[in-house]
Amino acid sequence: MKEIVRCKRCVMDNGSDDTISFDANGYCNYCTEALSKFGKVYFPNEEGNRRLGTMLAELKEHGKEKKYDCIMGLSGGLDSSYLAYLGYKWGLRILAVHIDDGYDTEISKSNLENLIQATHFDYKVITPDAEQFNALTLAYMKAGVPNLAIPQDNVLFAFLYKNMKKYSLKYFLSGGNFALECILQHGNTYKATDVINIKSIHKKYGTKPIDKLEFLSTLERKKDEYILGIKTLRPLNYIDYNRDRAFRELKRFCDFAYYGRKHLENILTAFVQCYWFPKKFGVDKRTSHLSSMIVSGQMTRAQAMRELDEPLYDEMLMSKYIRLIKINLHISDQQFDEIMSSPTHQHTDYQTEDEKYFGFSAMKKIYKILK
Repeated sequence: MKEIVRCKRCVMDNGSDDTISFDANGYCNYCTEALSKFGKVYFPNEEGNRRLGTMLAELKEHGKEKKYDCIMGLSGGLDSSYLAYLGYKWGLRILAVHIDDGYDTEISKSNLENLIQATHFDYKVITPDAEQFNALTLAYMKAGVPNLAIPQDNVLFAFLYKNMKKYSLKYFLSGGNFALECILQHGNTYKATDVINIKSIHKKYGTKPIDKLEFLSTLERKKDEYILGIKTLRPLNYIDYNRDRAFRELKRFCDFAYYGRKHLENILTAFVQCYWFPKKFGVDKRTSHLSSMIVSGQMTRAQAMRELDEPLYDEMLMSKYIRLIKINLHISDQQFDEIMSSPTHQHTDYQTEDEKYFGFSAMKKIYKILK
């Protein structure tokens, strides 16, 4: 049995991620690196106000002759919703985009509807072909890889970049932020834009074609970014971003309802975070989220430890979610149990764009032989 070692400053541990390391004080590499970024990435001060002012002026100048100043994705979660609210307060003309993959919770649907009504933003919803999307999600589950949300993320980015080209938009507003996401584990994850990897997994485990789903490759994304001069902006890094205060402000603004912990606004994402990761990979994603809040001063380590002692999920609610997933994926209880008990794999166990374009597969084999 592996001895579980937990950081003495945050709550990251080696049970969730093999890439973690600890110094002589028992502090992990994650929180040490995050703390070093204060004043480099995160500016919850007057410097942040100055940078934010410059950013907003640049956005509005760019949008003078255009219909929109920028584009952003809305998940229904706190970060993107709060950013949309702030964008409204700042007077930005935002094109908001959401992917309805059939797994939005009722709370999320209501929150999105209220937010759009309150901001009056133009709002586009992409609904991927349900049969093909669910079949690809099932292929990912059969492949035993960690990040089942890659098809969802890639389809959204493909739609976002398509509209950026359509409206000649240069700026993408991201809800990504330091305050709640400064610690994201390196292990058991993979990038969303490796279409070669998506097609490799689909080729081996897919049961339906994926010709009705639009994807965005890493190469296409880089090309679009170069041609259009696309910039990803993270305004939440220029304010004192506090989770509880953000929920309160959204509640007053558009009756935004609390949906639970981070990433639980979507049924499939909630399943991945609270069931798939811990059951298949022994990963408790709460350690990353809580550690981020410790680093940004929104929670003490003792409070985080108490939260980790709570159950990962509500049994009845998760049973309901799993039942819906089985129905959408057209699998039986037995098939689901077989998937959950099958061996795990990393995304790199299947063909990747690096292997195809740069021959990394051969290099890895040579390295193993030499080792």
